Amino acid sequence: MPVDVPDNGGASPGGRPPRGTAPALPPAEVQALQAATHANPFAVLGPHHVEGQGILRVLAPGATSVHALLEDGSEVELAQQAEGLYGARIDALRPGHPRAYRLRVAHGGHEEVHADPYAFGPSIPEADLQLLAGGSWLHLADSLGAHPMRQDEVDGVRFSVWAPNARRVAVVGDFNGWDARRHGMRLRHHAGVWEIFIPDVPAGSRYKYAIIGADGSHQMKADPMARATEAPPATASVVPDAAPLRWTDEQWMRERAARHAPDAPMSVYELHVGSWADEPSPGSLWSKLAAKLPGYARAMGFTHIELLPVMEHPFGGSWGYQPLGMFAPSARFGTPAEFATFVDRCHEAGVGVILDWVPAHFPNDAHGLVSFDGTALYEHADPREGYHPDWHTMVYNLGRNEVRAFLVASALHWLRHYHIDGLRVDAVASMLYRDYSRAPGEWVPNQYGGRENLESVAFLRDLNLAVARECPGAMTIAEESTAWPGVTAPVSEGGLGFDYKWNMGWMHDTLRYMSHDPIHRQYHHSDMTFGMIYAFSERFILPLSHDEVVHGKGSLIGKMPGDAAMRLANLRAYYGFMWAHPGKKLLFMGGELGQETEWNHDGFVQWHLLDRPEHRGLQRAVADLNLLYRDLPELHKRDADPAGFAWMVGDDTANSVLAFVRTDGRNHVLAISNFTPVARHGYRVGVPLAGSWAERFNSDAEPYGGSGMGNAGRARTEDVPAHGQAQSLSLTLPPMSTLLLRHEG
Repeated sequence: MPVDVPDNGGASPGGRPPRGTAPALPPAEVQALQAATHANPFAVLGPHHVEGQGILRVLAPGATSVHALLEDGSEVELAQQAEGLYGARIDALRPGHPRAYRLRVAHGGHEEVHADPYAFGPSIPEADLQLLAGGSWLHLADSLGAHPMRQDEVDGVRFSVWAPNARRVAVVGDFNGWDARRHGMRLRHHAGVWEIFIPDVPAGSRYKYAIIGADGSHQMKADPMARATEAPPATASVVPDAAPLRWTDEQWMRERAARHAPDAPMSVYELHVGSWADEPSPGSLWSKLAAKLPGYARAMGFTHIELLPVMEHPFGGSWGYQPLGMFAPSARFGTPAEFATFVDRCHEAGVGVILDWVPAHFPNDAHGLVSFDGTALYEHADPREGYHPDWHTMVYNLGRNEVRAFLVASALHWLRHYHIDGLRVDAVASMLYRDYSRAPGEWVPNQYGGRENLESVAFLRDLNLAVARECPGAMTIAEESTAWPGVTAPVSEGGLGFDYKWNMGWMHDTLRYMSHDPIHRQYHHSDMTFGMIYAFSERFILPLSHDEVVHGKGSLIGKMPGDAAMRLANLRAYYGFMWAHPGKKLLFMGGELGQETEWNHDGFVQWHLLDRPEHRGLQRAVADLNLLYRDLPELHKRDADPAGFAWMVGDDTANSVLAFVRTDGRNHVLAISNFTPVARHGYRVGVPLAGSWAERFNSDAEPYGGSGMGNAGRARTEDVPAHGQAQSLSLTLPPMSTLLLRHEG
């Protein structure tokens, strides 16, 4: 039976410690507890030792009774002191000993027994908090967010969040009826971090933070550091599973650095997770993709896949480019563990995984980062710096230590926790320039009066240094559309430190050329040659990305002139030119089979086109180009070295013919493109070596859907000087074609 012994100031019967009624709290504190506005509930709730007396107070709104179950087997009923507030004097209790008692709380006919959250002391080491305040990402992912853990031999979850200007923060969720009174948090003042350890919270529980902001606002915020979320349109964070992820890719992780080197073949298949599959279906999309996508990418010869952002994002129409869950794979597609298994299956198939990652901006959804603690915490307060006019989003304040640490920790989380092989950093140009998409007077100059965003430059350098140091073999890729110098130069040499940069200029120029009617291409010849002027100024990836097949731009094949057959021929010839050109390759899904409509994120890849032989032929041409690019070192060994490229024909505007040689210093491939629908017989082109040249690729070959015109598989040089070479080939150039010929000696 419960024991409630009146306070007699001395020993209780049987030698037990004195027990009795706890002293009453001031009315203002009681009201604050009841109204969920008390700024420091740890100061009054839980066990306290005051003037030689042990005091226990428990806030249990709606409870009909509360008992303390003591270590000696006895129990004490706590007296109700106010609505939902219970207390007792139990001198045996001391702060810092959470296992000295448990609470049994009755709600009508239901009882629950658990440890008291207010019996536990702080669990984040002070040293970690000092690092966080200084901008260190080292322990941020381990310190903040929801972490299942064992504290003082009790299982539970530690919740912690950075909100330095908040008046009060509480955890609400499935485990406390979403009642902001129940679990008010402790503020660690030095770092502005609020924390609480709550026993017996199961994995999968939904939660948010109830925040009273510096401005007095009451907000329900998702956890910025959540590692799992519920599926949109719901917006709660989810307590992650504590079970470790299972990996079988040790060998891949050891060897991947060589796969990412400038002299390695890298051909990337970009896709949107939600619209790659051929039909909608229930269940985990990650599991379905794991069964199909790695094998498809490998069969097509792609070395990597690149996923449009999979971080949790509230609006599906943003394709993930407006993320709020910077540590959580979107619940739209499955669980974090299923995502990890997908990555593992890709590595098992010999395919790397790159993620798009967005540190430039975030959406202003009310449950997210905007005005997080009633102040401009993650964003700039001045809209000339903190609001992005292009996307109507908020811009991260990269001048703030904790914000930089938050983003670097996010990047490292994907690379370390999920074994991701690379991050393609979105919208780098918008980060580098303070006047990006802003009219005069709508932007703030830097401290020197210039337009360069010095804080972003420092952040990007820190990011790339951290990735190189912490994640050997992982790579970073910049989507940077200007001529900012040294994007891929080492930080030690004044560069930004990226491994690769998307070559947006090459993409725009060459697509513009290919969109012209062939009869007019002679007037736009420089669009195909200009890229070689700067081809080795950075380490480039040639991107035919999702951005080129949306917003009314049509599909890739739709950009090509002529009838259906001629469009396919144009695209095959263009791919041949691209795969031979210096630079790594990237192709968005659907481009390999000639998708006829522009990409719709609510639809699917037009796999039915493969029922047509001509579209199967295009797919086969892409696969063969990938295999040649991988197997012929001259096509990739000197991708970033001008010694690996030489023009043979760059000025034949009248015939719209281009020819160049790629070499690794030992082997040589001649690439020659005829971008008109006119066959050219006896076309002479100089080559650096005499002998036989085998025709290794012909975009007009019959298996690809072409006419089958060519050079019977090979050609031999003649002692006829041409294009500055002592030897030359006399070739048949099929209409609208690219040929790749390899010297065989």
